[in-house]
Amino acid sequence: MKLASTLFLLLIYLNLHAQKVFDFSPICRLAYTEVMQLQIGKGYRDAEESRQANPQNLIPVYLESYIDFFTLFLNEDPQEYAQKKGVFDVRIELMQSGNKNTPWYLYTQSVLYLQKAAVAIKFGETWTAGWAFRKSFLLVKENKKKFPNFLPNQLIYGALEAAVGTIPKNYKWLASLLGLRGSVKKGMLQVKNFVFSTNEWAQLMQTEGAFIYGYLNFYLENKKSETVQFLKSGRFDLVNNYLLAYMAANLGKNDKQTEFAKSIILNRSKASGYLETPVWHLELGYDLLNHLQLTDAVRAFNLFLQQFKGKFYVKDTYRRLSWCYFLLGNMPAAENARQQILSKGSTIADADKEAQKEAQSKKWPNALLLKARLLDDGGYRNEALQLLSSTQLKNYADISDQLEYTYRMGRIYDGLNNYAKAIEFYRQAYELGKDRTEYYAARAALQAGMIYERTGNKKEAIVYYNLCLNLGEHDYKSSLDQRAKSGIARSTGQ
Repeated sequence: MKLASTLFLLLIYLNLHAQKVFDFSPICRLAYTEVMQLQIGKGYRDAEESRQANPQNLIPVYLESYIDFFTLFLNEDPQEYAQKKGVFDVRIELMQSGNKNTPWYLYTQSVLYLQKAAVAIKFGETWTAGWAFRKSFLLVKENKKKFPNFLPNQLIYGALEAAVGTIPKNYKWLASLLGLRGSVKKGMLQVKNFVFSTNEWAQLMQTEGAFIYGYLNFYLENKKSETVQFLKSGRFDLVNNYLLAYMAANLGKNDKQTEFAKSIILNRSKASGYLETPVWHLELGYDLLNHLQLTDAVRAFNLFLQQFKGKFYVKDTYRRLSWCYFLLGNMPAAENARQQILSKGSTIADADKEAQKEAQSKKWPNALLLKARLLDDGGYRNEALQLLSSTQLKNYADISDQLEYTYRMGRIYDGLNNYAKAIEFYRQAYELGKDRTEYYAARAALQAGMIYERTGNKKEAIVYYNLCLNLGEHDYKSSLDQRAKSGIARSTGQ
């Protein structure tokens, strides 16, 4: 009896002091795949089963962090964040109890710090986000030196290096002080190498790789249509994989491929167990509004606002809701929606800042220009051109309407690949708006730069990107400046 008690205590001691391991077992791989598809229920159950089978395995803990990350990042529930914000640090500490002689030791910590940074941004904690981002970058950089053949390093390090590569020149000193140096070109090459590799980890992490590559390629490399085509290639399941379906819908909309984006949302799997998030209503609302399906758009936007507990894009949603009512001729409802802009949401996102500014101006847009804008945003360019062709610049008395008219004509011709006409209108918009606070002049310069870059005239592209950068304060300045910097980096081969 005494011997049995001694053996029992010895087993407890060994279990408590056994070194934690990083074992991507078959059930962990299944759980990871499910979580990446946003099948949160299945993923959590399988991760738990793996934990029960081997309590020393840290991979289930790592996978559960992905669940919290996606939930917090997409739904932005402040109460849930208050409960879970410390969990990233707890899990990072748990990762530090694992085997240091495996690449997963530093890699998992780097990913968890990156998740912490991304979520902190959503809740306005920029200082926390900045330090977590720095820690993530330095950890994966160290891991890359220790384990140069561990391919997942390329995905995270490449993504972070590309992001650091867009830091403005006047902040390079700070980045250098913090140990951050990057290059868009080098970073993107590493991410691309990972995504198109046949390595076993690249195959397992196909969804995560495609998600990161897709957004970076779309925004930093400005390869919008190429990215959407990558998602349309048949390589990915856009019905059952909610994460990639969301990206396809979001980027499809932003590339003005509204019909494609709408079809992704409407045809996604209706099975239970996926992460419930109201962002689907928001994306559908954008798509419906961009084809002037106003009543249906109102329904979608209201569903989003009723269910969403966060602050990002709330002001922009109320703004678009006000446009719907305005175009429907329901001014009391339009005014009510506009009033909500002033008290709801935040102004962290550029779209929300512009919504706030428009509400404060108390000025309603020109209905014809608004319809043309929405149709052009949706990729219905011929319909937009037909609308605007009924008017000329001299028909608009207000200088801001003249500015929008010239800019909008440039965007429409740009989308129709009539670059000569597009450049003509972009130049006119730049001259009209360079001393004003609307974003049209800056965006016109950016778009002209992209046309020149696309057609191989890198020297002229840089000229126009710099015109965009050198403008004073205006709506969307931070995001347009970053895109202009990315354009200069591409054009100079950095």
